[in-house]
Amino acid sequence: MLRKIGRLFVIKTRFEAFAVIYALALGAVERGHAYLGQYPGFPGKMLFAAATGAVFIAGAKILDSLRMEKRLQELEGQTDK
Repeated sequence: MLRKIGRLFVIKTRFEAFAVIYALALGAVERGHAYLGQYPGFPGKMLFAAATGAVFIAGAKILDSLRMEKRLQELEGQTDK
């Protein structure tokens, strides 16, 4: 039963990856907006950029891991033959 629940939290397709990245981006922009209110001027803008920039890093890592996982499955399929 725990395995079935655990599979819900595994990103399997690019569509799921983009949905997660979109959700991360929405949260980052909301957090960045709060930073602009708390820290007016340059410090707020820098924190906004850091919050949204982290999404680019996380998104790239998610997409790379999907590509690597697919490649590993292909290689395992070749060695089984």
